[in-house]
Amino acid sequence: MKIAVLDDFQDCVKSLACFAKIQKHDVLVLNRHVSDPVELSGLLKGVQALVLIRERTYVGEALLSRLPDLKVIAQTGKIGRHLDMAACQARGIAVFETEGTAVATAEFTLLMILASLRNLVSEVTNMNAGIWQRTLGRQLHGRTLGILGLGRIGEQVAQAGHTLGARILVWGREGSQQKARERGWAVASSREAFFAQSDVLCILARLSPQTQGLVTAHDLALMKPDAILINTARAELIEPDALVTALRLGRPGFAAVDVYEQEPVMANRHPLQDLPNCLCSPHLGFVERDNYENYLGQAFDHINRFCDNATR
Repeated sequence: MKIAVLDDFQDCVKSLACFAKIQKHDVLVLNRHVSDPVELSGLLKGVQALVLIRERTYVGEALLSRLPDLKVIAQTGKIGRHLDMAACQARGIAVFETEGTAVATAEFTLLMILASLRNLVSEVTNMNAGIWQRTLGRQLHGRTLGILGLGRIGEQVAQAGHTLGARILVWGREGSQQKARERGWAVASSREAFFAQSDVLCILARLSPQTQGLVTAHDLALMKPDAILINTARAELIEPDALVTALRLGRPGFAAVDVYEQEPVMANRHPLQDLPNCLCSPHLGFVERDNYENYLGQAFDHINRFCDNATR
């Protein structure tokens, strides 16, 4: 079977132990992101199986109509809006998704929290420029860590923050609030109180049509001038342009962002990169070797089982 793995930005897929599972196949690994369906279909000529790394490429009718040999798609993680399931079903293309853990993203969220509080990136940059100690950081201990969305990732971030001595404050749907109460964590008295009281606020809700634009300009304006906003979930959870405007106005005073509306972000194209009070990272939350071994290993297993079943 001819298999294509899309958007391997780090050129790491072939170095994974799980890659041995599909070495018997004809495998094409694309390291360059290609969004144009005509250009991409030219690269994928004859491909029978696609492996998608999260939501990096939109796979819709414009692309699928140009891939007549495609039989199966293996999605790392959950199927999202980037994959047109109706078009896949109409063409008889089998689609599989994989199960992952929240550990990698939870750990990265904690890294962003601590790096922001301690001004780590700016201090390292200063040191490399010959400048020694120019800021005074803050500790997480004793501060209010707001968790918006107490799912698998949110729960792990909250637990880590609790262990470090932060006061956990939760807001979200009733399920999140109930889970917080069961664990002995505080639930904000209102949405307004949640944004106003959080010293560090982590957006960790799941993106859906109901949560798109969940965080508004009004919400951000309620935050303290020394508060920090962390978004390692999805850019679309924040109202368009609201965060850029809020940071320019100084509420919150700082943000650390790992996700963007259009990815990859190249050549400093995103307005958040122009702001001195925003730390931007290139969607690294789930990008970790153990996570890749797990996700891609399952994806390759799906393809092998599909091939076995097809030859019976």
